[in-house]
Amino acid sequence: MKFETLAIHAGQEPDPNNGAVMTPVYLTSTYKQDGVGKPRQGYEYSRTKNPTRFALENCLAALEGGAYGLAFASGLAATDTVLRLLDADSHVLAGNDVYGGTFRLFDKVLRRFRLDFDFVDTTDPESVADALTPHTRLVWLETPTNPLLRITDIRAAAEVVHAHPNKPLLVVDNTFATPYLQRPLELGADIVVHSMTKYLGGHSDVVGGAVIVKDKGLAERLYFLQNAVGAVLGPMDSFLVLRGIKTLPLRMDRHFENAAAIADFLASHPKVEKLIYPFHESHPQYHIARRQMKNGGGMISFLVKGGREAAVRVAEATKIFTLAESLGGVESLIEVPAAMTHLSVAGSQLDVDPALVRLSVGIEHKDDLLEDLRQALDA
Repeated sequence: MKFETLAIHAGQEPDPNNGAVMTPVYLTSTYKQDGVGKPRQGYEYSRTKNPTRFALENCLAALEGGAYGLAFASGLAATDTVLRLLDADSHVLAGNDVYGGTFRLFDKVLRRFRLDFDFVDTTDPESVADALTPHTRLVWLETPTNPLLRITDIRAAAEVVHAHPNKPLLVVDNTFATPYLQRPLELGADIVVHSMTKYLGGHSDVVGGAVIVKDKGLAERLYFLQNAVGAVLGPMDSFLVLRGIKTLPLRMDRHFENAAAIADFLASHPKVEKLIYPFHESHPQYHIARRQMKNGGGMISFLVKGGREAAVRVAEATKIFTLAESLGGVESLIEVPAAMTHLSVAGSQLDVDPALVRLSVGIEHKDDLLEDLRQALDA
């Protein structure tokens, strides 16, 4: 089936008992068993398996071209579970432009458990190759990155990583692109991670995370951790993400249509020092983005002339763009990463320019969004 069909039907057969088209919300913690140690259809306790979450997990696997999906209570819960695959004294190589929460988890939490982290420019395959060590067990990519929207050639990175004697796991955070725009497993990644809070949910009303893999052995290790650690997604949140996914292709096309128009506007605006958008020809990895992504998505970053004070004034002057963290919802959001989503990287090698503004372009009418940015920049 095509992606648009999978988004509506994958993992979501009508209820065999009554024909309900929408997946029911199974608000139960436990299940009657057919005998001692004989759970019915594998259901014994909802931390281990829940029918609503199971439907979502199957849908996620289908959308990413994987075989196994796992849903978690947040994107960071998903990230933390993936890192628990590693033994102490393992080395992790990550991009030098990642979500602030990811950096905080890696640098401030997991280092205490004898994991070693290095952060490099993953857009350069040679930099990745040079930074691999005899102890490297996992390479973490974001592409596009958050907030600088850098693009890593996933296929080229996979070739470098898998050529290493250790065969490290290659993990791609696909939150910004979604499986509609980019499928990392098909490009050589071993694991795909999502914050489902963003585009997959799509309506700013749910927090969740996901992990998708192809390999059965890897999936079994992750299922064990999911159950043992317990940071699972609840049934109501699973239902909300399933509902959001049904319109994902339509939303992503509209996000792109609006973002492309805004990118053209910002690129020529006299108060904008630099535009950053993967599908704009000014982007340094424009050709890679065009090759591995269906379209450029809805995220835009730009530097405002005048530094931090000017960036703050722009972010506080919009009327339709809401000043808020997060992204990927139907409504447009604006933020200053250095003071908001990426405050945790302040003073590190991942420090963000305080003049950077990040837009999550929603699905409102593009003329209204353009006018809102025009008046904010004029202000």
